[in-house]
Amino acid sequence: MVEIVQNLGYRAFGLNLFSQIPLPEVPRLGISKDMSDVEIEYGDLSELWEKQVLLPKQKYVVEDHMVMFEVPGIAIFKIQEGKKITVSPISNSDEDHIRLYILGTCMGIILLQKKVLPLHGSAIDINGKAYAFIGDSGAGKSTLAAAFLKEGFQLLSDDVIPVSLSKDNRPFITPSYPQQKLWQESLQVFGIEKKDYQPLFERETKFSVPVTSSFTNKPLPLSSVFELVKTEHGEVTLQKINQLERFRTLFCHTYRNFLVPRLGLMEWHFMESVNILNKIHMYQLHRPNTGFTVNNLVSQILEYINEEDSLF
Repeated sequence: MVEIVQNLGYRAFGLNLFSQIPLPEVPRLGISKDMSDVEIEYGDLSELWEKQVLLPKQKYVVEDHMVMFEVPGIAIFKIQEGKKITVSPISNSDEDHIRLYILGTCMGIILLQKKVLPLHGSAIDINGKAYAFIGDSGAGKSTLAAAFLKEGFQLLSDDVIPVSLSKDNRPFITPSYPQQKLWQESLQVFGIEKKDYQPLFERETKFSVPVTSSFTNKPLPLSSVFELVKTEHGEVTLQKINQLERFRTLFCHTYRNFLVPRLGLMEWHFMESVNILNKIHMYQLHRPNTGFTVNNLVSQILEYINEEDSLF
């Protein structure tokens, strides 16, 4: 059940959040409402949603600087102008589920509205540079990031990666918040007891895992992007992505990319991609469809990074 509490300040995705809804996963911040970048509040959106939805089973409504969507059985969400998230819970919905969408889809839309490129994946701090792992659902992005954390590296972001450009057009990643989402199989391999963590949904085999001690809160320059791809053959291989394929890859793994044209952001996304791709390397990392090869992947990536550093 949802519970309205006193508004609290938080820091995530490089933004100050002022929220009526508790966000225990996110670092607290002592701020007032006028110091916030984004306000999060409860509100009744049921009547507005009924008026907006003209087509049966339409999941998203995009109008000017506003996006609305419904998660059946959980809530209706409205995201406005990159500044405000309104949540209208459905009766008996779970606050944990509501937070999952606030910190995922809602914040992804906030970033798009603020013209910050959100990639879908995980990002790690390696030797003071950011490396992003992107890929389709189930490709192993979070598991690979968890393997790097086991090796003593630190997490920048999991699920939604905020990529911005500095004044001199150099891409950097802003940390999100200290939590990972890991499948039960990954927990078992890493020797993590699932009973210590909460599943994302009832009967779900994916869990929320806090990583406060392995999290960096400093923005870092983006060095390389690795696209994880499952293959039928049994070897781990790394190959460079070249030319126009880089643009396709970046768009395909933009978080909630179907909203980009509907928000009128296609030209912006292209120009942002040009500036990012001019400054980074992009690779496709193939891994076998079966078996646990994450340690091999870590070795391949670290070997590549050491070779890259030796050139400079």
